[in-house]
Amino acid sequence: MNKYLDFETEIEKLDNKINELQNNNNNYEVIRKKLLDQKKTLLKKIYSNLSAWEKVQVSRHPDRPHSIDYINLIFKKIIYLHGDKKFADDSAILGCLGEIEGQSVLIIGTEKGNTMESRMKHNFGMAKPEGYRKAQRLMMLANKFDIPVITFIDTAGAFPGKDAEERGQSESIASSILTSLKINSTIISIIIGEGGSGGAIALATADKVLMLEHSIYSVISPEGCSSILWRSSEFTKKAAENLRLTAQDCLKNKIIDSIVEEIPGGAHRYQKEQAKILEKKIIETLESLNSINGELKRQNRNEKFLNITSNI
Repeated sequence: MNKYLDFETEIEKLDNKINELQNNNNNYEVIRKKLLDQKKTLLKKIYSNLSAWEKVQVSRHPDRPHSIDYINLIFKKIIYLHGDKKFADDSAILGCLGEIEGQSVLIIGTEKGNTMESRMKHNFGMAKPEGYRKAQRLMMLANKFDIPVITFIDTAGAFPGKDAEERGQSESIASSILTSLKINSTIISIIIGEGGSGGAIALATADKVLMLEHSIYSVISPEGCSSILWRSSEFTKKAAENLRLTAQDCLKNKIIDSIVEEIPGGAHRYQKEQAKILEKKIIETLESLNSINGELKRQNRNEKFLNITSNI
């Protein structure tokens, strides 16, 4: 599979030149450094001026870090928690206890998987009702012990299958939003890839919503929008622009609170480095919220989401 995106042809050419260099060349190190500098400059130029559709492509890149990657790279003393205690354990939503900077947190994240086997296991990050009910259970657990909640969102949306609808998909999403508005625990949500529809907002109703620079957040996918509005797949790029789904658009419209900068070239190229940047941002956000009374945080959260439509 070619992991270069369609706007990265020049980057691919430079990488091919670097790979073709022979180590026995007297000027190997000099030439290699020159090519790497060119690549760095080109990545910065390309990634500082991405279109909405190009950001959609980056947000879906197969190598982009998923929830499980950030959990393993950022948190310590991880203990996974399973099941909604009513029906089943939905692997599309991960839940665990962890520690960051010596502070205990509860982590919930949608997980897509990164191989065909793991994608099937996690249902491509599309949760069913039992997944959202697991999230609710864990949020209430965090509230009971006054533990901050960190959520990672990376999903095209909730699972639209017949069995999910029969078990109350819409109700489970609504109840997750309601639970987020009811608890006094700190909630920080981070959109790390795709933030699709109700499947995303079920875990993104928070005191602070952060969004990686090249992630997307929208009520529908560009493909779905194109199909509905123009009854054709030919208007996907136009739909991406009109949906205002980029982090910059969401910040402007006060849908999110902050953008987490990505290293030029995208999080998929620099997973460990990107995790360090995100870890620092999470710690800063936690510190800013820890001094606020739980009841006041809950009131502010409710006011924020009740007024959000007036900012669009």
